[in-house]
Amino acid sequence: MAEKKIPQRMCTGCGEMKDKNALLRVVLTPVGEILLDKKGKVSGRGAYVCKSAECLKKAIKTKRLERNLKTSISQEVYDRLAEEING
Repeated sequence: MAEKKIPQRMCTGCGEMKDKNALLRVVLTPVGEILLDKKGKVSGRGAYVCKSAECLKKAIKTKRLERNLKTSISQEVYDRLAEEING
């Protein structure tokens, strides 16, 4: 049997291509809420970030996360994302 390919996605922080399951998905839902999608099933526009606080900081500083999601993100949402990544 052939091996199943693992999709590749780019981290918005460091810009590296990695396996989809090695990254966290940040989603802008149709309602306008920004969530951290751990299972990758939530509908909406998504952006991927490595599971490190450093990549999240870089994505915030360069505003890549806002550009990829095509919306402005409040500091409260960034704090919540950082808290979930750090554990």
